[in-house]
Amino acid sequence: MDSATPEQLSSLTSQGSGPAIYFDGVSSRRRTVVLHLSERLEIGEDGQALAAWDYSDIRRVDGPAGVLRLSSLTAPALARLEVRDAALAAQLVSRCASIDDHMIGRRGVAAIVGWSLAAAASIVAVVLFGLPLIADRLTPLVPEAFERRLGEVADAQVKTMFDAKVCDNAAGQKAFVKLVTAIRESAGLDTSVQSGVLSSPIPNAFALPGGKVYLFNGLLAKAENPDEVAGVLAHELGHLKHRDSMRGLIHNGGTSFLVGLLFGDITGSSALIFGSRTLVTSSHSREAETNADSFAIDVMHRLGRPAKPTGELLLRVTGKEGKGLSIISTHPLSEDRLTRMSRQDPPASGPPLLTSEEWKALKSICSAKI
Repeated sequence: MDSATPEQLSSLTSQGSGPAIYFDGVSSRRRTVVLHLSERLEIGEDGQALAAWDYSDIRRVDGPAGVLRLSSLTAPALARLEVRDAALAAQLVSRCASIDDHMIGRRGVAAIVGWSLAAAASIVAVVLFGLPLIADRLTPLVPEAFERRLGEVADAQVKTMFDAKVCDNAAGQKAFVKLVTAIRESAGLDTSVQSGVLSSPIPNAFALPGGKVYLFNGLLAKAENPDEVAGVLAHELGHLKHRDSMRGLIHNGGTSFLVGLLFGDITGSSALIFGSRTLVTSSHSREAETNADSFAIDVMHRLGRPAKPTGELLLRVTGKEGKGLSIISTHPLSEDRLTRMSRQDPPASGPPLLTSEEWKALKSICSAKI
């Protein structure tokens, strides 16, 4: 059949038959066969039938240009049929309605691209909307005992990460307790709130889950009066009141934290996520920061003290660029916060939160005991 003339091939094709190459899938033998297109595709060699394929079972297989390569669902897995005659190939394709069912054609590629884009959009939607919603719904359900335990783990990590110790100069500690107590009572929080000053030069302050608030000595050193420090502490108490640390942990920790929450693992990956993201980068959302600012302004006004000094401290630490203080990074600019706190400030009507001597003692809280 390899020596058939073009006239012979044309005659065969016009009759619904023609030459092809066949591999039976059992041996490696290459057979030159004749195809006959009747109710089924009949494959013959030297007048003997080798196989018959139902058109509904025939599928296209990848092949070189100019070759129609086929397989059959009911034939051996490696069985292949190669048709090089374009006219015969066209007739055969027209009879096989499902020939491209498993092939990725243009529609298939378009579908894959479409589903990929949809999957990417879903991921973005989950990150932007799903996780915050989940965090908002789950936070009130987290037991306070669990949150306190998590805070204890995070507490140890913070002190290790910043190589910081709790400052305990007696006079300074007494003044700090007086300041925190006034703010806590004005904020409507109970005595379970724990606070302290850590010996670190970093100008920062933060709240941990379970009711812990820390002020770094680096921020205290830059403060010029008790009202500045009081406003920062009130801001952090606002985060405690709203349980923003827990909400941010669930949001930023995502799946890792949720798994830890289910299995009670807060000493491994979940605590690490909390320490590295929520504490170091202060990943509170812009909304959470704004709400904490509102809380601090309200607390300071209930005490009869101005909120403006807090804004002045934040701007002094960060500068106009808004850099250097983690409680502000990625959140409202210091200039904007100062403007807001100044605009909402009534005249001071309450007594000073600390005397001049108490303020001096607080500024020296991290110095050696006398």
